[in-house]
Amino acid sequence: MFKSYHKILISATLALAVTTVASLAGNNESRTYPNGKKVIDGGSTYPVVDGKTASYFVNTQKNEIKFGREATENEIKAWDIDVMPDGTGLPEGSGNVEDGDELYENQCGSCHGDFGAGGGGYPALQKGNAYEGQKSLTNQRMGPDDDGPTRNFGSYWPEASTLWWYIKTGMPHPAPMSLTDNETYALVAYILSVNEIEIDGVLVDDEYELDREKFLKIKMPNKDGFEPNIDGPTGIEDVRVYFNDFSNYGNGTRCMKDCFEGEPVLLGISGAGISDYQPAISIKKHLPKEKEVESLPGQKTYEATCSICHATSDMGAPAVGDRKAWISILNKGIDKVYVNGIDGINGMPPKGGNMSLTEAEMKEVIDYMVNASK
Repeated sequence: MFKSYHKILISATLALAVTTVASLAGNNESRTYPNGKKVIDGGSTYPVVDGKTASYFVNTQKNEIKFGREATENEIKAWDIDVMPDGTGLPEGSGNVEDGDELYENQCGSCHGDFGAGGGGYPALQKGNAYEGQKSLTNQRMGPDDDGPTRNFGSYWPEASTLWWYIKTGMPHPAPMSLTDNETYALVAYILSVNEIEIDGVLVDDEYELDREKFLKIKMPNKDGFEPNIDGPTGIEDVRVYFNDFSNYGNGTRCMKDCFEGEPVLLGISGAGISDYQPAISIKKHLPKEKEVESLPGQKTYEATCSICHATSDMGAPAVGDRKAWISILNKGIDKVYVNGIDGINGMPPKGGNMSLTEAEMKEVIDYMVNASK
């Protein structure tokens, strides 16, 4: 749950859904387990034995629990590579934005786009100034065409330590763990710069040198944007207290039905945004009709059957559009090309493997390929 959303906008339907989720245990009072812990509705808790919590561990029907051998110090060191918000696990090192820019271009840009703008199904790492982007988390979709919140590293993530750890252990995708600590610092510095993040009041610009000491001073724009607060040694207890106080969410009461009296009312954000849109916001939910694009004779069959081999020369077949390759083939005469296409040749099966095609349809496909390669 985000503080940016919390009780700013809630429809009757949303409130009912939240209240229902919060009331899976029915209208009874919250259950209390033998250890005195209140149970969050829909959840469970287990006794703690010797500092360990798990139903398997405390199961008295088991005579012996075999945990295997103890891990060696080197094994623990190899596995314990996460970086925590308080700096635990963060190594010494440094890197500047300029070096990070070069690394990003060579190692990251092909997936995450120029300047971290995203693309090709990979997430964007920035959407402009992170402090302005953080404000977008208050956006609520009052209508189908409204802008929703912008979620990306700069404006959404509460901690920068996750970025350092993820880059170091998981990136670049084809070769994780290949970056040095200094290269990781440089890449993090670059990503902070394109988000226009400030560290201790100083903008991370092109000349900025990031090291461990400066990294620990980073406060992300959305640091305090989530609730309940799960940080610290009392995080679990804080969450339990939060969710067992029903005034924190829904309509503030435990209920499964008839949770509202009178007509449901939609609450909006007071004094924010534009209300008198010209033209008015569309409420249509259907997609526009796709325009039909006329195709040449044989084109659809080529795309469905032949393009897998003839779109490029990688498969050893002449690529459509490669004029030189087709000139050498046509030297044998078009009739010979028809015969080879219908009967197959070398690695090409008869009719490209689509035996449902007639000879006339196959000739039509060949004509299309030849004409598209002139």
